[in-house]
Amino acid sequence: MNVDEITLNFNAEGLLLLNFLLAFIMFGVALELQLKDFKRVFSNPKATLVGLIAQWVLLPVITIVLIYIFNPQSSIALGMVLVAVCPGGNISNFVSKLAGADTALSVSLTALTTSAAIFITPLSFAFWSGFIPSSPLEVGSSITMDVADMFFTIFNLIILPVAVGLLFGEYFPSTAQKIKKPINILSILIFTAFVVIAFMKNADYFLEFIHIIFVIVLFHNGLAFLGGFWMGKIFGLDLSERKAVSIETGIQNSGLGLVIVFNFFDGLGGMAIVAGWWGIWHIIAGLCLAYFWSGNKIFAS
Repeated sequence: MNVDEITLNFNAEGLLLLNFLLAFIMFGVALELQLKDFKRVFSNPKATLVGLIAQWVLLPVITIVLIYIFNPQSSIALGMVLVAVCPGGNISNFVSKLAGADTALSVSLTALTTSAAIFITPLSFAFWSGFIPSSPLEVGSSITMDVADMFFTIFNLIILPVAVGLLFGEYFPSTAQKIKKPINILSILIFTAFVVIAFMKNADYFLEFIHIIFVIVLFHNGLAFLGGFWMGKIFGLDLSERKAVSIETGIQNSGLGLVIVFNFFDGLGGMAIVAGWWGIWHIIAGLCLAYFWSGNKIFAS
């Protein structure tokens, strides 16, 4: 069976739920943010710039290199590019705290990449997917038609919930403080359950291709963490800043990736499995990395 020729079983009600879930997750993310997180960028511009370059340039380059090395089927390659151009994931700040990273830098990077996603994600997706070897999917033409719609979707599901969350935190700070942790925990649990249920409904496809996806995501995600860390080291960031850049590069908003897959690519098999599995794996990998960093000094040199 060719993964490029399958679509995952996902009805209109499921898509509506996924869209609502992403908006809910982003509202929770925004409760962790404040306007000062955007202003903090100017007080630490070097670390912020390194973090943005790692996420917006280094990760896509790593992705294209891996695509040429693994030569996966086209829909899998598209899924890899899509994940790479999504903004930082909703648990990155939590993982940064556990890892002893510069949490303020992590929060600032999340705020910036999330806010810029309305432009960066569709444009970067169109640009970097152009480097995928030619395929029967006719990648270039299909992406060009969808860019404008992607702007609108990301605005509704990312920008609006974040704006509402920021305003809620600004005007109701005590309530926001009480609900933000339960909302974030609930978001992670619901999203994980959603992905697991979606995979169970498509168990045959999942079991047939997971061995390929597992290896690809393992290398892709691992190199994202490693690339972000060493880029920080090359540019002279301190250890806590390097950890933050690494975590922001390795933890991506795969929920947005899934929304794009099901809204614009009809649940294309390889794309959906990559985005869904990344959403589970980056939590596991991020928590393992945080545990390692919290008790070991091997990266301090």
